[in-house]
Amino acid sequence: MNGAAALDRLRASGAMTAHSNLSNAHFMSVTLYLSNDTSARAAGADRLAQAWAEAPGVELVRTSSRGAFFLEPLVERDGPEGRLLWPRATPEDLPRIRAGVGGLPVSDLSFLARQQRIVFARFGMAEPLSLARYRALGGWRGYEAAAGLSPEAIIAEMKVSGLRGRGGAAFPVWSKWDIARRTEADQKYVVANADEGDAGTYCDRLIMEGEPFRLIEGMLICAKAIGADRGYIYCRWEYPAAAVTMSAAITEAERAGLLVVDGRPFRLEVFRGAGSYVCGEETALLSSLEGGRGMVKVRPPYPAVAGLYGKPTVVSNVLTFGTVTEILARGAAWHASLGTERSKGTIALQLGGRIRQPGLVEIPFGATLGEVLERFGGGMVEGARFKAVQVGGPLGSLFPESALDIPLCFDAFNDIGAVLGHGGIVVFDDRTDMVELARHYMTFTADESCGKCTPCRIGSVRGRELLERIEAGQGTADDLTLLADLGETMKATSLCAHGARGPYPVLTAMEHWPEEFTRRLSAVGPPP
Repeated sequence: MNGAAALDRLRASGAMTAHSNLSNAHFMSVTLYLSNDTSARAAGADRLAQAWAEAPGVELVRTSSRGAFFLEPLVERDGPEGRLLWPRATPEDLPRIRAGVGGLPVSDLSFLARQQRIVFARFGMAEPLSLARYRALGGWRGYEAAAGLSPEAIIAEMKVSGLRGRGGAAFPVWSKWDIARRTEADQKYVVANADEGDAGTYCDRLIMEGEPFRLIEGMLICAKAIGADRGYIYCRWEYPAAAVTMSAAITEAERAGLLVVDGRPFRLEVFRGAGSYVCGEETALLSSLEGGRGMVKVRPPYPAVAGLYGKPTVVSNVLTFGTVTEILARGAAWHASLGTERSKGTIALQLGGRIRQPGLVEIPFGATLGEVLERFGGGMVEGARFKAVQVGGPLGSLFPESALDIPLCFDAFNDIGAVLGHGGIVVFDDRTDMVELARHYMTFTADESCGKCTPCRIGSVRGRELLERIEAGQGTADDLTLLADLGETMKATSLCAHGARGPYPVLTAMEHWPEEFTRRLSAVGPPP
C-alpha cells in the first residue's frame, strides 16, 4: 500500500469510527511513539508532543525516525501484532489513536515493506539515548564480536565483506584500516566525517539523532582494528540537534564503561564543523579539526599514514561506521551476499524534490534509478511532470528520463563518469530552467571553493560569469564552447573532487538539454 492509499484508508476508517469507542478512549492508558528527528519536528512532531503533554494516561516516547518524511508527523503505538501507525497526525487525533482506531500496520506500508533495511532496520523503534533499548534491539553485538578478534582478523572480515566507503569516494574500507594498522605511531585517531553537506542528503543526521550508539560502536571497532585510543566526530555546523545528541550519547556510553578498547580508555568527542562544504573532503576536514582553515592538502601522504597532527588517521563517514557494526554482528559473508559484484551491501538513498514520497530508502545495490523513483518515490507531485534527476549531491550529474535505467552501483556510475556520492537523489519537474539550474550549481562551486588550486578557484568564477551572461541572453555560441572547455579543464586539473566534480551539473545539463542553452544566446553577443 503506498502513502496516498494508506492515508485514504485511515480517513475512511476514521469516518466510520463508533462513537462509543472514542467516548471511552480517555479512560485508556497508552504509550505512544513519536519521532524526535529534526525532519519530524519540522513537520509538526513537537506541536503534537506539546498538545498531548498533559493528556492523562498518555506516555509519549520520542524515538528515531522511520524516514518516511511524507507521512510525518507519524504517531505509533503497540498493537496485537506489532506497531500501528497514524500518518500526518494532528492533536485532534488523540482519541482515536488511544482507542486504536484506524491504525495502519507497519507491514501494510509498502514504502517500508519493499525496503531491505540493514543499517536503518531499527529506526522508528530505537530510542536515541537509551543504552538499554539499543542493546535490547541488538546493539553492541558487533563490538562484542570484534572484542574476541585480533586487529588482523577484524580487517580480514572487512576485506571479505567488500565494504566500500559510503561517503562518495567508495574506497575499500579494509585497505584504509590496514594501512593505518601497519603504520607505526605513538598516537592514532578515528574520525567520523559527519559534515554531511550535499543538498538532499540526511542519512548521517538520521543516525546521529536517532541511533547515536551505532556510530560510537562502529568507531570503537575501527579503533580496535588500527590501535587508536582517540576519536572525533566532525559534525556539520548546521546539525545542532545531532551534535547535542551525539555528545549526550558519548556521556552515556562513558558512564556505562563502554568507551574502552583493549583495556584502554577511548576518548571520543564531538567537534562542530566550520560551515564549509569543502570540509567534507577528508584533508580539509582534518585541517579544520586541527584549528586551521579548511583547505585541501596534496596527497600523498594519505591520512591513514599521516593524518590528524601528522598521525595515522582513519576518516570515514557516519554511514560507513554504521555499516561496520552490522558486518561484525552478522558476518562478512552475509554482507558480501548483498548487492552487486563490486558494490556489496545496501545503499541508503535519500529521495527529495518534486516527488510525492520524499524519504530514506535502504535497499541492496543494483536496482535502477527508475525503479527506485517508481517504487518508492510515488511519482511526481500533482500537476508536475518529470524533467531531470540529480544523483550524488550538488556536484552530481543531471539525468534525463532516457537515462533512468542506470543501475545504482558504484561501477555503473563510474563507467559513465557519474558518482553515487552520498546517495542523495533530487527530482526536478518540467518547470525547471536548466540554464538557471546550471548557473546555480556553478555559483555554489565558486562560493564553496577553498581557494587552494587555480582551476577551482578561478575556473568556477569564470564558469559562473559565462552562465550569468547566457542566462541574461547576452551569450554567444563561443561562450558555450568556452564553458565546455573550462569544465573539462577543471575536471582534469583540480586538486580535489570539489573542483573536479563541480562542472558535471553544467556539462550534463548542456548535454541533455542543449536547446535551453542555445535559445538563450544572443546573435549580437555581449556589449563591449
